[in-house]
Amino acid sequence: MMSTESSVWSRLAAAWGVVGVMGIVLFAVVRLVPYVIDALVIGLAAWQWLLLLISVVFMAWSEGYKGFQLKFSPRVAARALHLYRHSTSWQTRLLAPLFCIGYFGASRRVLIGAWVGTTGIVLLVLLVHQLEQPWRGILDAGVVAGLSWGLISLVVMVVATFSTGTVLTSPELSGRYNSD
Repeated sequence: MMSTESSVWSRLAAAWGVVGVMGIVLFAVVRLVPYVIDALVIGLAAWQWLLLLISVVFMAWSEGYKGFQLKFSPRVAARALHLYRHSTSWQTRLLAPLFCIGYFGASRRVLIGAWVGTTGIVLLVLLVHQLEQPWRGILDAGVVAGLSWGLISLVVMVVATFSTGTVLTSPELSGRYNSD
């Protein structure tokens, strides 16, 4: 049984973990929307509108549904519930958003996925940043769609996980986190 003080810190860590992850996703959406708007203001030819539609549909499905809704969001919610239920070190509480993403305290598969995925995202951001308009806006429209779907799925998964007290997927913990 956790002490009252420990319980408060665990609740704060879980909230910080979820809010931090949501903040990262929301920050990305807010940063990309102006590029989408710029592309639309410039004006698109009919075939560019088609490419924009393909980008939005593809990224909503692959990033939003397959990536976030089926994998990332349920795992973030499960890891946040773990923080809520278990006493952890002050370092883990401080870095709760990184813990919820899976940068540490995770299975080897999740660790590799988090670090390789982040590296891939950074490289793609650097490449897309080099594109001229309207191409950048067309691609960013898809990313905004995927991230927006992901943010909504994250909210839904967190609410579902914390209201029922059950996880929809394993938090894939490792090391000392698994023994709690």
